[in-house]
Amino acid sequence: MQQNHPFLNPSFVPEWSGLKAEHVVPDVERALEAGSRALAAIEAVPDGRETLANTFIALEDASEIVSRPWRRVTHLNAVNDHPELRKAHRKALPGVSAFFSAIPLNPVLYRKLRNFRDSPACQKLDAVEKRFVEETLADFEDSGAALNDPTRQRLQAIEADLAEKTRAFSEHVLDSTNAFEKIVDSQEELAGLPASILEAARLSALEHGHGTPENPKYRFTLHAPSLIPAIRFLESDSLRKELFEAHTRIAHYGEFENEGLIREIIALRNEKARLLGKSCFPDWVLSRRMARSGAEALAFVEDLHAKTKEAFDRENEELVRFKADQTGAPPQALNPWETAFWAEKLRRSTYDFDEEAVRPYFPLPSVTRGLFSLVEQVFGIRVEEQTDPKPDTWHPSVQVYTVADARNGRHLGSFYADWFPRESKRGGAWMADLHTGRREPDGRISPHLGFIGGNLTPPVGNKPALLNHREVETVFHEFGHLMHHILSEVGIRSLSGTNVAWDFVELPSQIMENWCWERESLDLFARHYESGETIPEELFQKMKQSRNFGAARFQMRQLCLGKMDLALHLEFDPQGGTDLDAFIQQETQDYMPPSPVRYPSMVRSFEHLFAHATGYASGYYSYKWAEVLDADAFTRFAADGIMNPDTGMAFRSCILARGNADRPDVLFKDFMGRDPDPSALLLRLGLQQAGAENPYSSRRTR
Repeated sequence: MQQNHPFLNPSFVPEWSGLKAEHVVPDVERALEAGSRALAAIEAVPDGRETLANTFIALEDASEIVSRPWRRVTHLNAVNDHPELRKAHRKALPGVSAFFSAIPLNPVLYRKLRNFRDSPACQKLDAVEKRFVEETLADFEDSGAALNDPTRQRLQAIEADLAEKTRAFSEHVLDSTNAFEKIVDSQEELAGLPASILEAARLSALEHGHGTPENPKYRFTLHAPSLIPAIRFLESDSLRKELFEAHTRIAHYGEFENEGLIREIIALRNEKARLLGKSCFPDWVLSRRMARSGAEALAFVEDLHAKTKEAFDRENEELVRFKADQTGAPPQALNPWETAFWAEKLRRSTYDFDEEAVRPYFPLPSVTRGLFSLVEQVFGIRVEEQTDPKPDTWHPSVQVYTVADARNGRHLGSFYADWFPRESKRGGAWMADLHTGRREPDGRISPHLGFIGGNLTPPVGNKPALLNHREVETVFHEFGHLMHHILSEVGIRSLSGTNVAWDFVELPSQIMENWCWERESLDLFARHYESGETIPEELFQKMKQSRNFGAARFQMRQLCLGKMDLALHLEFDPQGGTDLDAFIQQETQDYMPPSPVRYPSMVRSFEHLFAHATGYASGYYSYKWAEVLDADAFTRFAADGIMNPDTGMAFRSCILARGNADRPDVLFKDFMGRDPDPSALLLRLGLQQAGAENPYSSRRTR
């Protein structure tokens, strides 16, 4: 069975090279059959004989039968996409979607769960087990378990339709991103571009059949490591404009057009919410998150907007004046392809700091070694790469690590790290749960398996990958998610690790970024790739001083995306005649810098919102919500010492280890000893002075 059905192999670490597209459909079909038999066994439990084990735990086990191989399929689809795998994924997806959407709509299963919930035995459960019962039943009821048969059937059809349409959305983004390349014939056209990015463009051209070593050409794509430096540094206004406009066309033309899918996805989400008794999709999706409703999430975004607007306007005006001073032209609003370029020049002028000057101090191998040293000191874990022998992976550049408890050597989990862009790999950076451990009969928690990856600047020639500071923050951010997964001590899978409210899930990831700005922690990993020296103090001070440069613009960008998300799901009529871009422009114009020209919104490539049935839809505000929590929580580290192991272990035991074992507000209060103070974020960003009145005194983060 293991050889003929490799996706069903129960081994902790898969043999990825043996997971072929041809195995997807037969393996998934077999898993669906086994999962259905397991569900039938729960249905067959006689009324009055229900126990925790034969209902709630058995339901988790039945779901895992299908989830485990399907996670492997979807993971490969994200990191090693190719036509055969895509075809197999499409064929298997409807069956998997139908299986999972049918579970909470199964009236017999629902009755069995309620029977146990109402039994005397349920009252004897411990607190975590009771939360497991409550959360599982809430999942069922939020999915329509108490509705009539026709409504349940329609909900099941909606889930299947959403799975198909969001899959297509993601494929369009990847394919249209990969369809573009810009070949530049001479180095003279690329004035201003850092040497490392120039060399990467030359090598990319060679790899794709453009130019020769003697007569080089330079290749640019819409992948972040190529596009972002070009927009920031290129002196050529026309080339920056061309690349920017290409980026606005991602999933916006021909066979890759995503607008129709966006309208259909929003319509399906709206219908689903109404069937479930909610007035709008945000109220359904947020009902059990910290924000509770679309109105409160929107109030949070608009509140932060109001507190940021003055500084935002001031930063934009400063940028306009700076360009006018530098060019001698009259002051006028910047075009969107100019903003990052002139902001970089202003930052260098203001702080005499060239961000590229720190890149040699951030070779990826040193960054990861230092990160692992930091978490060993602060959080009591030991991370070791597996090299002898190296486990099987889906690409040669992927690394594999084990995580152990530094106190007793217990294997907590393992993970894969895949950091560099490929045309077969989705964009962005993310962490994925490949397997979640559970409490075994002997009382121990079995190991967790995870993935972290992104699209960082790759190695060039004989040099290691040299990261910019934002990419370093990305590594730390994703590792924070990974720790939340791997350090979980909750013995119930559905309550483990990152299975928490989405406006809480970014706390463990975002708090890790703070260590990227402190001298004591930087010295662990910021080492020159040739000399091994730490960042010179003068350069470090310049970096620190420039930290909050453009803070209001960056915050407003995040708030703009959050407002766009909520407006689309609260106000937009996807089946009416409203122009999509005009609607977004109207809703977000006060969040955008002045501009003489407007381009189509990036909503057509906004995978956070439309690449999953729910995902971050109506929840993009979560990044800022959790940033409020992380800014406040880090004040304890700052007060106790950022490398203080007692504080680190408190964070590990109160937050990282507890998953969804209790409400997020309770977990936060367990660590901080009080409710969150949202003013901490504005203080950190320099948007509020210490001692000023708390701008959120009338609203407390729940």
